[in-house]
Formats: sequence, C-alpha cells, structure tokens
Amino acid sequence: MKKLFKNVTNSIKTTAANIKSSVVAFNRRAVCGNAGEGYIDTAVKVLIAVVLGALVLAGLYAILNDTVMPTVTEKINEMFNYAG
Repeated sequence: MKKLFKNVTNSIKTTAANIKSSVVAFNRRAVCGNAGEGYIDTAVKVLIAVVLGALVLAGLYAILNDTVMPTVTEKINEMFNYAG
C-alpha cells in the first residue's frame, strides 16, 4: 500500500511538473513571437497603405477641384457683386 501511494504521489508530481513546463514554454513562445512577421511583410503593408491613401486623396482632389470649387467661386462672386 505504501508503494502504491509513493507511485501515485510521484505520478502527480511528474504530471504537475510537465504541465508547468508546458505552460512556461507556451508563454515564452507567445511573448517572444518572432515567427511569421518579417521586415518584408511590414514593408509591403506600408507600401499598400501609402498607395491606397494617395489614390483616395487624388480622387478627393479631382472631385473637389472640378465639382465643388467652381460652384463655391461662383457663389462668392455673386455675393460680392455690387453692380446690382
């Protein structure tokens, strides 16, 4: 009976140590996180963001310059027209 309790106790200690080491290893991998993301991936993401931003700004400039600004200029000229 004594031998059985020793075996069970040793099994529990071994299992607890294995669980602890696996948790520590998992946390170390999660914190280090050096796999998957490299310099080239980040550079490509930045380039895509810059190009999309430039396209959006060019579209807004084209819309505002051709459509909105001439109308605003006409309204301001009509507002300050002292002839009538």
